[in-house]
Amino acid sequence: RPDLVIETGIAHGGSLVLSASILELLGSGKVVGVDIEIRPHNRAAIEAHPLKHRIEMIEGSSIADETMAAVHAAAASAETVVVFLDSNHSEAHVLRELELYAPLVTPGSYLVAHDGAQAWVWDIPRGKPEWKDDHPLTAIHEFLSHHPEFTIDPHWTRYGITSSPDGWLRKRTKTERGVS
Repeated sequence: RPDLVIETGIAHGGSLVLSASILELLGSGKVVGVDIEIRPHNRAAIEAHPLKHRIEMIEGSSIADETMAAVHAAAASAETVVVFLDSNHSEAHVLRELELYAPLVTPGSYLVAHDGAQAWVWDIPRGKPEWKDDHPLTAIHEFLSHHPEFTIDPHWTRYGITSSPDGWLRKRTKTERGVS
């Protein structure tokens, strides 16, 4: 039950509205969406949505210092934070996002890196050859090798049908990590 959902990669705003809808059902919370470019027609549609009161948009690179300052300000009073990373899917970008957004995730909550399945679908129609070697899955595994406070939670991908293999990273509590 997060009171703050942070999403990188707004596109048309569908996942922002989905998260805002869930928070509305819970009765509290907000969604912060970050995108390098929020197109005027998408911004207008999101701002006209009945759940706009639960949505804040930040325009800028998800890894830029000024963007991170705005995200940190938006997260200042949040008690339970979940983060969804769904912007630029290159290994370097995803790894940087993981490093920057991980401290915002509260113990017991999630840092989700989407679209690691690009590693598996580089050779299908509309796939891209560069996905074969440059994808979020590599970034996820590199991040985990340096962050034992996070663990892959297989529950969310247990049926094997996912675009985000190994991408649901749960931040372990201090008790789970043996820290008092």
